[in-house]
Amino acid sequence: FLQQVCSMEAGSPPDVSVIELVPVSVENMAAAEQAKDVANVAFKEKHFQRAIDGYTTAIELNPNVPAYYSNRAFANLKLECYGSAIADATKALELDPRFIKAYYRRGDANFAMSKFKLALKDLRTANKVHPNDLDLRKKLAECEKEVKRLRFEEALATPEELLVLVSGTIDLSSMPVEDSYTGPRMQGSDAEGYTITLEFVKAMLQEYKEQKAIHRRFVYQIVLEAQELFKALPSLVDVPVPTGTHITVCGDVHGQYYDLMHIWDLNGLPSAENPFLFNGDFVDRGSFSLEVIMALLAFKVLCPKSMFLTRGNHESKSMNKVYGFEGEVKAKFNAQLVEVFRETFCWMPLAYVLGGKVIVVHGGLFSRDHVTLDEIRQIDRFREPPEDGLMCELLWSDPSPVPGRTPSKRGVGVCFGPDVTKEFLDGNGLELIVRSHEVKEEGYEVEHDGRLVTIFSAPNYCDQMGNKGAFIRFNGADMVPHFTQFEAQPHPNVKPMAYASSYMQWGM
Repeated sequence: FLQQVCSMEAGSPPDVSVIELVPVSVENMAAAEQAKDVANVAFKEKHFQRAIDGYTTAIELNPNVPAYYSNRAFANLKLECYGSAIADATKALELDPRFIKAYYRRGDANFAMSKFKLALKDLRTANKVHPNDLDLRKKLAECEKEVKRLRFEEALATPEELLVLVSGTIDLSSMPVEDSYTGPRMQGSDAEGYTITLEFVKAMLQEYKEQKAIHRRFVYQIVLEAQELFKALPSLVDVPVPTGTHITVCGDVHGQYYDLMHIWDLNGLPSAENPFLFNGDFVDRGSFSLEVIMALLAFKVLCPKSMFLTRGNHESKSMNKVYGFEGEVKAKFNAQLVEVFRETFCWMPLAYVLGGKVIVVHGGLFSRDHVTLDEIRQIDRFREPPEDGLMCELLWSDPSPVPGRTPSKRGVGVCFGPDVTKEFLDGNGLELIVRSHEVKEEGYEVEHDGRLVTIFSAPNYCDQMGNKGAFIRFNGADMVPHFTQFEAQPHPNVKPMAYASSYMQWGM
């Protein structure tokens, strides 16, 4: 075996005295470089999965080059596979502790997962070697700010039994609708109260298309009324789909309001005759997240039995703080509304069973067998997502072609194989799992012997992925999925992540 001796100056990255490398032929070294070059082209063209495949080929040919692992980590970051990015960056550092880009990559991945203390450690290490790197210094300062904020919040934390929910303190009567307000109005008056109507919702959608706002009285009323509807539901909701009826299931929308409007142009607005289920990740990344969630909640209030919303992993405080929804709501309204949304997200159901045959969850299945539908129904969901357990896995897990269970590429949840899907469906008398949570080039993907579908409804995700969007229509007679694909629509010149943490806006 070849040996690599790394001698580091004091204060530099950690020392690894001897690293054993795998013998590699000259031919394989050259082939690995060719595979890397092909992967680099795919990366530049934003075909990130293709890039990952190329770097993987290079690693298989020559596993001794830290740059291959670091490059693959970068591509994994683009696909939000933060667990895989951390593993690759760590491997690069095992090969060469002086490979500073790997500290960047691992720091970026940990920051994206809100693991700010771990990110800070790597960024400080990199900064010791490159103290004049302006981009690195910005990221380091932002990370230090987040760590200080966490410590401050921990010091001031109120015991759970003493917490007062912000939603319970809102007084709608203190928000009169001024005569000077010219936007859409609900039916009613300040004195008698207001009632939502289809005419109001349509006018609100148009107002949002024109980048205008509606009165805060109506915003708060819609969110609070939707919250009360969610409170009355179990964590798993059974939705009948009788013969002669249908239901449409959409995946992640991620703040892409104009694409949401296109879905309704293609498939009709939600109504008693045209029900919809949106499967989580309504907000973050896209910079029209407030408009998206208000449109969905307005239809939930208008026709509660025809609009169903599943909680996604981005309906959470930590994600909203990093990926833009918190900043957007503060910019367009105020910090109080951020908390009302947070409490509303905590009441959203975690799963639906459609027509007794199809289960819909945002992420995926579990780290153990024999989970029953009753266990999901009984989950105490009014909380921020935990780091493990059934609720975490419903929000974060991903399917894998590999049988059994493997570590999550995201660093949260689990990857589960076709056998796990079969055991869960057969054990619960179901036929199909519909989940979202992952961008797909065609907008959807059928896996696990046809028993699992991923649906993703944010085309050209973040204005850079080039993917199609899709939605599914199920007819009650057979509950067989029928797919509709669509392309991204033009939107005003507001970039994705415009309201996100500064760290995320600087890119990864």
